Amino acid sequence: MPAVRFYALTEETVSPDGGAAVSALCAKACELTAELYANRQKSVVLCADKAQAEAVDELLWQLPAARFVPHNLAGEGPPGGAPVEIVWQAQQLPRRPCLINVSGQLVNQFNQFQQIVDFVPVEEAAKQQARQRYKYFQQAGCQMQFLPA
Repeated sequence: MPAVRFYALTEETVSPDGGAAVSALCAKACELTAELYANRQKSVVLCADKAQAEAVDELLWQLPAARFVPHNLAGEGPPGGAPVEIVWQAQQLPRRPCLINVSGQLVNQFNQFQQIVDFVPVEEAAKQQARQRYKYFQQAGCQMQFLPA
């Protein structure tokens, strides 16, 4: 069973370095993706749609050079994929040790991952969906952890 970490977001948008406001969900996902890569862990970021995937892609490109994360969108990049793959359809999920789920959806094939990162957004309907995912993973016997963003 994978270890599952849920991060409770406290705001919908953030302005990194005083710049333009971006989704707090995407920003936190990129921060965690960079941490995983720094620890030599490959990951896949599952987004709700192509627009969100492109937003995550753009945020990863904006990281400082010292925190560069080799990544690509689904269908792009080298044949074996980059260390970080960004996808927007669950059937596109490549084999990686870690899944970062920003899609807000339940991932059926969760057992293929060693580690899953998910989020509890601020918006009430999305928060309810996150609670359902948390309960699902808990009932499946996953090792659960709940953390502040």
